[in-house]
Amino acid sequence: MKYHFLVHKEENGFWAECIELSGCLTQAETAEELKSACFEALNLYLEEPQSSHIVFPLPQDITTCSKNILEIPVEPEIALAVLLRHNRSILNLTQKQVSEKLGMKNVYSYQRLEKKSNPSLQMIKKITSIFPAIKLEMLF
Repeated sequence: MKYHFLVHKEENGFWAECIELSGCLTQAETAEELKSACFEALNLYLEEPQSSHIVFPLPQDITTCSKNILEIPVEPEIALAVLLRHNRSILNLTQKQVSEKLGMKNVYSYQRLEKKSNPSLQMIKKITSIFPAIKLEMLF
């Protein structure tokens, strides 16, 4: 999963804003530092507090090549959490309903998946059976 940042050059450096995520922006002195800052800002932005109910938009498919647009990857563990929450909201399912469909004894076990986590392959298989729109290649 990769989001896109529009880069702006200024007198003392650079700043960039995520095209898909309003309010996700960062700055740096050099173009190379900006890439790293975008990666950090993006992953921190998507890994919001557990009490939040925000469903983030998925990245756009931007095919226009431009030196002013950076394509920044999301950490796979965070990408899975974003995809789970997004797909659960599309299907109008509660966390409790999904946890039951996954055969979990309590909702807390599922809630951990909507945060940065490292689920087993067996759990990923169960997840994709409930949310067929989630494809493994979307995580990388």
